[in-house]
Amino acid sequence: MRHVVVVGAGLAGLSAALHLRASGRDVTLLEAAGTPGGRVGTYRLRTPDGDEFDIDSGATVLTMPSLVTAAIGGVETDPPLRITRLDPAYHARFADGASLDVHSEPDRMAAEVTRFAGPDEAIRYRRLRRWLGDVFEAEFDDFMDADFDSPLDLVASPRSLRAIVRLVRLGGFGSLGRRVGSILRDDRLARIFTFQALYAGVAPRDALGVYGAIGHMDTSMGVWFPSGGMRSIAEAMTDAARRAGVDVVFDARVDALDVAGGRVTAVRTADAVYPCDAVVLTPDTHVVDSLLAPHGLAPRRPVRSSPSAVVLHGSIPVSVTDRWPARRHHTIDFGDAWDATFREITARAGRGRLMTDPSFLVTRPATTDPDLIIGSGETAREPLSVLAPCPNLRSAPFDWDRLGPHYAREIVTTLERRGFTGIAAHFDVARVDTPATWLADGMRDGSPFAAAHVFAQTGPFRRRNTVRGLANALLAGSSTVPGVGVPTVLLSGKLAAERITGSHTRARDVDSTVSPD
Repeated sequence: MRHVVVVGAGLAGLSAALHLRASGRDVTLLEAAGTPGGRVGTYRLRTPDGDEFDIDSGATVLTMPSLVTAAIGGVETDPPLRITRLDPAYHARFADGASLDVHSEPDRMAAEVTRFAGPDEAIRYRRLRRWLGDVFEAEFDDFMDADFDSPLDLVASPRSLRAIVRLVRLGGFGSLGRRVGSILRDDRLARIFTFQALYAGVAPRDALGVYGAIGHMDTSMGVWFPSGGMRSIAEAMTDAARRAGVDVVFDARVDALDVAGGRVTAVRTADAVYPCDAVVLTPDTHVVDSLLAPHGLAPRRPVRSSPSAVVLHGSIPVSVTDRWPARRHHTIDFGDAWDATFREITARAGRGRLMTDPSFLVTRPATTDPDLIIGSGETAREPLSVLAPCPNLRSAPFDWDRLGPHYAREIVTTLERRGFTGIAAHFDVARVDTPATWLADGMRDGSPFAAAHVFAQTGPFRRRNTVRGLANALLAGSSTVPGVGVPTVLLSGKLAAERITGSHTRARDVDSTVSPD
């Protein structure tokens, strides 16, 4: 397997290409778009005055940045990748008017919890923090940074068996929502440590305790932001790949695979044929399956997709946001309802609804990186994105071309009512992404969050990264192991590469070389 073709220059593909090149393989990286990043991409938008600006089109929350630098492997990039820890990681606002800053440092967070909910709750917070950390430590090496060929792998070694026993004792296979609720008394505070289950495509009440690991990464290990925006990660990884000798080809949409003797022999685009000894396929499995189907290899097992999201992207005058209650990079604005709204967006086919009392993620990247401010003086504007969870197209087959503009106005009106004064009049929404957007980009059921992490699609039950019937084809990305999220797709690319190289390096064995600001 000397020459490997990697399809897709999202974070999974970039990770796979870098790890493969570090092992001495010749690597060609094909990307259908004109820029790297995939779900961590960029939009070029305009302000009402015609000034152009870039804004992140996908993920805005970065945890475990050491996985990025492990993939880059010490290669100098131009410009250098500089990543800043956000403090606070989040600002949370609640329907009763209360608010809370979420700090990664335990003493600062305990002090904030004391102010918010009293000293007894701060003691319980420290207990919860320990539990979340124990869950993360029990599962990272043997479940997140690990491959599975079958559920039998769970008990294939004494080490794996010990990890399973430890997770059982920790309550990792019980309900995350109930476990957190049994420790904390304040329901508002409990949301801070359980809302991350939505990243995995399940409601907190339905999520397994093992997904407390996501909450640990978010609230204990820290949230980070790269200078220039999340797109800087993909750009730095692409630059490192090229400097290392990877042949990166953009505007190269893969149309077909040549297969002979149970092996992929070449990858075809409209303009070229790329012979290969192995291939790593990283697009959404909806696209991958269309490439495998002509060879009778597409899986027949149905997939349950995660909920989707509506995202508003645009700009707003700094003079308006300066009057808002808090100047924070990420603000989670919680509605009063909780379990009921999750039931609305996670309902089975045809029964999904928009959140009747929605929660939002408001992202203002210029609060961390002032270079992202557009213009200066009294006319200065800042980029602004607002995300509202919603059902996917299988759950609720809405006509988003008609519904999208109306729902965007409803989102903005709701935020105005909740204290984001001036957003209704002054937020220039330059782009609205809906489930229809994600479907057009090849994402199954119009969900950017891939296959939901229900029990039957978790760990060894999730789609594995090998392709039955093809000896030299691997999968990577959010729909295969280990799952959804920036850290996990980076791990996914590494794991696929290691299937080819026959080696395995524990992700946490590599020292971080992030340049912290």
